[in-house]
Amino acid sequence: MSASYEAKGYGIKTGMILREARQFCPQCIFIKSRHQLYTDFSNRIIEVMRDFTPLVEPVSIDEAFLDITGSQKLFGPPIDIARQLKQRIRQEVGLTCSVGVAPNKLLAKMASDLRKPDGLTVIERQDVGAVLWPLPVRELFGIGPRYEQRLRRLNIFTIGDLARYPVDALKAKFGVIGESMWFSANGVDDSPVDPESLDRVKSIGHQFTLPSDCAGDNLRSVILELADLVAYRVRSRGYVGRTVVLSLKDPGFKWISRAQALPELTDLAADIAQTALGLLMEHWNTNWPVRMVGVSLNNLVKQRTEQTDMFGEKERQRKVELACDQVRRRFGKAAVLRAASLSSSPKSRQDR
Repeated sequence: MSASYEAKGYGIKTGMILREARQFCPQCIFIKSRHQLYTDFSNRIIEVMRDFTPLVEPVSIDEAFLDITGSQKLFGPPIDIARQLKQRIRQEVGLTCSVGVAPNKLLAKMASDLRKPDGLTVIERQDVGAVLWPLPVRELFGIGPRYEQRLRRLNIFTIGDLARYPVDALKAKFGVIGESMWFSANGVDDSPVDPESLDRVKSIGHQFTLPSDCAGDNLRSVILELADLVAYRVRSRGYVGRTVVLSLKDPGFKWISRAQALPELTDLAADIAQTALGLLMEHWNTNWPVRMVGVSLNNLVKQRTEQTDMFGEKERQRKVELACDQVRRRFGKAAVLRAASLSSSPKSRQDR
């Protein structure tokens, strides 16, 4: 799930299976994850941040944005606030952290990544060309391996190449995402710090990292299981969703993610599974091996308008899935399995 800086020095990467990691570094120490401990420390750090400003937007368990525009009369200029923040986290929580100071969220994120661990970096608007443009385009926040490959085909290798590329050509090639990448490369970001961002659930998903390569019918079975788990979690939290996303990673860490919008909102595993399997058939040769599989339901909303079909199939399916929910709540999530799963038990997988 994660690797220390020392382990990364040996070539160990996030998502690498343990056997491969041991080959890179036989003396490596493997530690079982303790998510609740990490959550507790994360909450303690967030509380320290909120002593400086109420405008704190957590974006993950170990990252957050702070808007300190209104804090400077109390705590001094931004660089002083950053130093005070680092000092208090070290003294009160016992951890080091890297801080980026910049006029917007994008540049602050880029700045925080430039010097790790325990770094403090300031990027002003006029620094974008000198500091960011020489970096590989993959270093730009939001650019993954798939877009990196597509940009390379346009002779875009650095962030500067992207910033200087005609924005209209990028928009024609990639749509709105192309325009967004161009603005990011030029250091432009007007998104506000949103303290309530995590209170709005946008998607619910689940993924498996498989202990061995998976293809064909076994892969379809995994997708069916994931659809059941996602639908159960969606219903448990009172949501319905519009978009199904299927993510796949092969043994060589090649990653694809594809999405399909549904004709109506749903919380049923049958709808999620059917759409995910359709995405699989359309975008992936089922004979190709897969090492990680993920399914999620996106564009969630709390309100749900019931739409009954002419023959009552949806209602019958809903009753079946609600009955399965009752069994799972009483006996555990693995208490109900599809027949297709009996030849490929989820217990043999590493649940992520």
